[in-house]
Amino acid sequence: MSLALEMKGITKRFPGVQANDHIDFQLQKGEIHALLGENGAGKTTLMNILYGLYRPDEGEIFLDSRQIHIHSPHDAIAQGIGMVHQHFMLVPVMTVAENVVLGMEIVRNGLILDRRTAAQRIREFSHQYGLDVEPNVYVKDLPVGVQQRVEIVKALYRGADILVLDEPTAVLTPQESEELFRIMRSLTAQGKSIIFITHKLKEVFAVADRITVLRDGRVVGTTTPQEATEARLAAMMVGREVILTVDKKPAQPGELVLRVEDLRVADDRGYMAVDSVSLEVRAGEILGIAGVQGNGQTELVEALTGLRPPASGKITILNANATAATPRAIIEDGVAHIPEDRHKHGLVLSFPLVDNLVLSTYYRPPFAQGLALNEKAIDNNGRRLISEFDVRTPSEYSLAGTLSGGNQQKLIVAREFSRPIKLLVAAQPTRGLDVGSIEFIHQKLVERRDAGCGVLLVSVELDEIMSLSDRIAVLYGGKIIATMPVEEATPEKLGLLMAGVKPKE
Repeated sequence: MSLALEMKGITKRFPGVQANDHIDFQLQKGEIHALLGENGAGKTTLMNILYGLYRPDEGEIFLDSRQIHIHSPHDAIAQGIGMVHQHFMLVPVMTVAENVVLGMEIVRNGLILDRRTAAQRIREFSHQYGLDVEPNVYVKDLPVGVQQRVEIVKALYRGADILVLDEPTAVLTPQESEELFRIMRSLTAQGKSIIFITHKLKEVFAVADRITVLRDGRVVGTTTPQEATEARLAAMMVGREVILTVDKKPAQPGELVLRVEDLRVADDRGYMAVDSVSLEVRAGEILGIAGVQGNGQTELVEALTGLRPPASGKITILNANATAATPRAIIEDGVAHIPEDRHKHGLVLSFPLVDNLVLSTYYRPPFAQGLALNEKAIDNNGRRLISEFDVRTPSEYSLAGTLSGGNQQKLIVAREFSRPIKLLVAAQPTRGLDVGSIEFIHQKLVERRDAGCGVLLVSVELDEIMSLSDRIAVLYGGKIIATMPVEEATPEKLGLLMAGVKPKE
């Protein structure tokens, strides 16, 4: 098989960081080549160089055995390279056809956008690649799986022979992921070549022809799904053996720690994002909330933690009415919160680690004596927790914003678990983390459950929901449409529910 692309000796340095260190990478024609690595391993930097968003400090790029120079995305597109970013680059208030032809508009009389011809061309073009999309529908009205198709059509329409897909299944249901894999195979059968960036090991075995693993900006090795195992790939990514399965005993549910009754919560636009939700969590169990992002998870968690007032309904925490409670009152009731957005709600990035570790308790002894802070107690607490939770940092006085995503998440978990808690609300606790950090967070969640804490786990990662939960509730369109013991759940069953398909009575 001949080479479609070769990158030789690619090196990229940022202040204090060597993101790519003499990386060699080859993509064969008609293959799906998976790029694996921890956060900060250099995957996205390497692809941003290929797409012209960064300029390499050293190295060469060859396309069909001829050296090329890429200075911008315009250059990359002109060379037949397309990139579908993790966060879609579509204009929601424009139609599919308008998004696809944006910058390459079809006009008549030199001035007027020919929408009819554009729509017909996009309809025929998308059908040719098995990516059928309706050109006249507004993007904002499309499910995320179809929006992703539009992104791929847009890249192909611009003549892409090489497609870079960056974490393409991050917001898809299992069925939508399977459909994407079908499309990827269809594209390679028609001669396209695909670079597939993912952190989900199962997906690599489902769709990749070859796998390259990066660690600390270097290539650790290239292998195939036939030669590799999940454990071996995880060890290559992290540099040590990783326990990929969650080891937990059967739950021992105790007293009721959270009851939600007929809760309705409006989003920022005034729409009812949470619509008549009722649920219960007991001490010593994990209730997982499954669902595609954007179905009310964020507003539900914000209402439970005092960050957003409910429109109606009742929240009871440990037999006390917490419907209109403030975040501080909820914290003092014994509730811990791992927020979905660690930068916005989890940390003060410009504060040192030791100060971030007392954000929930800084006003209480031993950290405060009257109105004065006890700096020695704060420092001692910080050093202890940084060691206990293995937060990798040069100093306990480093600013939280300088840590990697995984270490920032460990910092939040350390703070929330450092006080007596009865209920843990964990929203997307491993979002964007690598396998080593995921292993650590999962272990801590199960330890907390086994210590008698009730856990409400909200995650878009179906594997995470199924491996950690004792019971699973599926949230769709702001409503819980099913609740079941984990033993009754399958990825197919949950995937259908997450897409709004209810089981027949």
